[in-house]
Amino acid sequence: MDEQRIEAYANLIQQLLTHPDEVNEILEANRELVDEGLLQVMELQAQLFAENDDQNAQNAAKFLRHLRSQLAEVLEISESSPSNNYSSEDYFNFLAEVLKATADSNGDSKVIYPLLQANLDKLDNNLADTLRNCATYTFSEVETDTAEYMANIIWNFSARLDDFPLGNKANNMEIVIAGYEAVLKVFTRESNPEDWAGTQNNLAAAYSNRIRGNKAENLENAIAAYHLALSVRTKQDFPMD
Repeated sequence: MDEQRIEAYANLIQQLLTHPDEVNEILEANRELVDEGLLQVMELQAQLFAENDDQNAQNAAKFLRHLRSQLAEVLEISESSPSNNYSSEDYFNFLAEVLKATADSNGDSKVIYPLLQANLDKLDNNLADTLRNCATYTFSEVETDTAEYMANIIWNFSARLDDFPLGNKANNMEIVIAGYEAVLKVFTRESNPEDWAGTQNNLAAAYSNRIRGNKAENLENAIAAYHLALSVRTKQDFPMD
């Protein structure tokens, strides 16, 4: 799901919230956006509203979830993952929990690893997609300082998961890659050169260790990311690296 489409979903959701009496007309006028991706973004937005104690936000969360359920029936999309009994909301809640634990513990593996171990069955492609989509959508909705704070949390989580010895290694690497690629939407070469270079370096290592995908393409991605990192992390600027 690319940023442009996520933005289109967000605009559609805003229309639905602004004109709840015109839901059918709005959806009909935007039929090309009514798909599983829209349902995912609706759940993300509903979760954000649900975390707000304001009654209007709570009402918006209920409205979106009710509409989401109706659309899922029309589209004949299961609320649960085809490979397990977890819904997209379950994945979002787990992601929120593990990111909060990462933030509260400053990335302490002694705190994060027991949580991951208790949820090994959620460490899969669905979580990678949830992380990618949640980060992309949230980064577009918050101020720069908040985005950078969240990017640091995702970076720490990705680094800890990269070293996590349990679970399916192939799944773990997909989540790690999704995390680092999400972080790079915030840490750019211009705004955060050191963080950008460090993330590129970690992403290169992740692609080098990736199990899924084409080996040649993974290697090309790894080399490209290493070169990007080295374009900033020169011996002159970082003599200890």
